[in-house]
Amino acid sequence: MLSLRRKLRLDTERMVLRPPMHSDFNPWSALRRDSEAFLAKWEPSWADDHLTRRAFTNRVYWANRAIGNGSAVPLFLLRRSDDMLLGAITLDNIRRGPAQAGTLGYWIGEPFARQGYMREAIDAVVHYAFDRLDLSRIEAACLPENKASRGLLEKAGFKYEGVAQSYLQIDGRWRTHVLYAALRLDRRGRTDVG
Repeated sequence: MLSLRRKLRLDTERMVLRPPMHSDFNPWSALRRDSEAFLAKWEPSWADDHLTRRAFTNRVYWANRAIGNGSAVPLFLLRRSDDMLLGAITLDNIRRGPAQAGTLGYWIGEPFARQGYMREAIDAVVHYAFDRLDLSRIEAACLPENKASRGLLEKAGFKYEGVAQSYLQIDGRWRTHVLYAALRLDRRGRTDVG
């Protein structure tokens, strides 16, 4: 598993995307703590131990195991110029067999929002998923009022597919989400005419 984790690295123009490591605890916990008010309205409620070293160690262990068994690709976004942790993106719930699909989730620290970093990360992960993992479909969901995330997904080529009632618990309440998907061979809205 460890050798697979070390090999997994995606490069974008401004960032390196790589799995979390134990040494990331301090920057991760500081960024999450400093961005809590910014992130809380979009994420499931944090457990009481969310920002502890023990919880982070469990995250690193899960990331290594998930990469090793092919069930997820959890990556941290690090700015190339100074190795600053910006956020994270995960291709999770990877399904094989007839589905060949995965679910995309992401977050970015408040100081780095709306600067194009997450768009670069999504583009890199989508390319990796289609080209290297041979997936056919990548799904994503967000709250209907999250205009920034909806716009980001649409700019990255995801298409709106519908609504999922009571999809996730956010801030202690079951919340409806809008669903998006990117398809490797996307022909939605296209015809053979012209």
